[in-house]
Amino acid sequence: MSADPTAKNAKQTPLHDVHQDLGANLVDFAGYLMPLRYKSETAEHEAVRTGAGLFDLSHMGEIFLSGPGAGAALDFALVGNLSPMPVGKARYTMICAPDGGVLDDLIVYRLENETWMVVANAANAAVVRDALTDRVAGFEAEVEDRSDAYALIALQGPRAQQILEGFTDAPVAGLKYYAILAGRVAGLDALIARTGYTGEDGFEVFVAASDAVALWRALAGVEGVVPAGLAARDSLRLEAGMPLYGNELTAETSPFEAGLGRVVKLDKAVDFVGKAALAEQAKTPPGRRLVGLVARGRRAPRKGYQVVTSGGTPCGVVTSGAPSPTLGKPIAMAYLDSGVEGTDLAVDVRGRPEPVDVVDLPFYKRS
Repeated sequence: MSADPTAKNAKQTPLHDVHQDLGANLVDFAGYLMPLRYKSETAEHEAVRTGAGLFDLSHMGEIFLSGPGAGAALDFALVGNLSPMPVGKARYTMICAPDGGVLDDLIVYRLENETWMVVANAANAAVVRDALTDRVAGFEAEVEDRSDAYALIALQGPRAQQILEGFTDAPVAGLKYYAILAGRVAGLDALIARTGYTGEDGFEVFVAASDAVALWRALAGVEGVVPAGLAARDSLRLEAGMPLYGNELTAETSPFEAGLGRVVKLDKAVDFVGKAALAEQAKTPPGRRLVGLVARGRRAPRKGYQVVTSGGTPCGVVTSGAPSPTLGKPIAMAYLDSGVEGTDLAVDVRGRPEPVDVVDLPFYKRS
């Protein structure tokens, strides 16, 4: 095992010792000591695309809202229309600042009629918790941060359903995408969600933190299940065109710039936080747009690299980039200035222009 020497103060997930035993390269990610890779990030990536990969996502935040006014409170606090969502369903949404900037992108699950779970990115969990606490004041709703009580393990890939069915009697075969149910997995009480961040079919399983090791060992004991780290998760989500907070989404980014205006429900009756600013943004084409880039050469564009015209004029910036194991060439997501056409563009890779082609997102979509 190798560890990031700057991560001395990072928190550990309940699976920390398991990662050490597997020889993971551990790094500080969002304040948690997390596995970057175990052996080969390419092999881990390919395992998810062809079989099944196992991820520790216990750094994510689980924030519960409960009470008769919880649905209405979420409608006010978030950009989505959550209150009509049936029990057992999930929805991708965002929490925005009053000026329309994205504070975090979220998945919200309705567990019971008056109980909701908001899953936030680890780096933003405290921001989301505090904003929700402030915004639900006046509603019959309570906010409780249960992040430390839960572990989250994701089983992703085309074999995920078959493997999970071997450990549960819950009807996971009939579980729709973006839905959740309670059941037992490997004899442990769990919440089973058909969600993920890889572009493949799969499940995210929430269990008590004390049950994390038992669940991991059960699933990892299946032949062909490959533990996968942050590097593979990043290349998988990049191929699938999924945004990463801090890269494609920030407090200075509008959902409309990111091509995610569809999640902003301006037609809901509630005057939600950020509505006025977002309504104005919706009237005017954004000054930049998020696009996909495919490099013609072998050098990968990286976050922060400039996109330039054939004359060398800066016209955009890369937000995420990496070699794509599935496509066999480097890919990136980038914001291009409005009006820039997708021909004769390049990325400035350490002083050298590397030609790129602009493509629609996602780069990869499972059949």
